[in-house]
Amino acid sequence: MFAQPLAEQQLIRREEIDAAVLKTVATTLMSFGIEQEDRQELRADLQYLRRWRRSVEQAQTYTLKAVITVIATALLAAVWLGLDSALGK
Repeated sequence: MFAQPLAEQQLIRREEIDAAVLKTVATTLMSFGIEQEDRQELRADLQYLRRWRRSVEQAQTYTLKAVITVIATALLAAVWLGLDSALGK
């Protein structure tokens, strides 16, 4: 007897909460200057930024590897020249 009205009340509360959340999100986006129609463009912009961030991180990794390789090569060259000059005399 009480189960049906309780289920209906929960459904109504859930719908009210969903509506409030949607309104809050829309208001927040509008406060940043993002209109309802701009959401697809915003999504594309965020995807572009993510790709850009990943490419920058990848470039940093390659740069670090290159720097380590140059330093290791310079150290090996210095050791080689030191040994060559020590054994050459």
